[in-house]
Amino acid sequence: QVQLVESGGGLVQTGDSLRLSCVVSGGTFSMLKVAWFRQAPEKEREFVAMIINNGGWTTRADSVKGRFTISRDNPSNTVWLQMNMLKPEDTATYYCAAAPAYATDYLKAETYNSWGQGTQVTVRS
Repeated sequence: QVQLVESGGGLVQTGDSLRLSCVVSGGTFSMLKVAWFRQAPEKEREFVAMIINNGGWTTRADSVKGRFTISRDNPSNTVWLQMNMLKPEDTATYYCAAAPAYATDYLKAETYNSWGQGTQVTVRS
């Protein structure tokens, strides 16, 4: 069973940076695509970024392009989300999620069958 553990969230000011980490265990990491989603209070969970199993391709939501970067290191089973120029609207609980490399519809939360517990990011204006 694949398990994911996020860390790195916190309380920051507008314009600050944070780096979230997601450590994956219990599966063959190199055969998983991994994504970050976020959910703000009273809002639906939304796609943030995804990286394919070999790290050769990534994609991000328009709202974070130019500010957030997703990366991974397969030997350490870790995925990171580097978040720069943070804004108050980035405030949310951030979740990492994993799906088999062959899974499609990467924008949809239902595609991912393993999720972490989430890490809170709060950006003050």
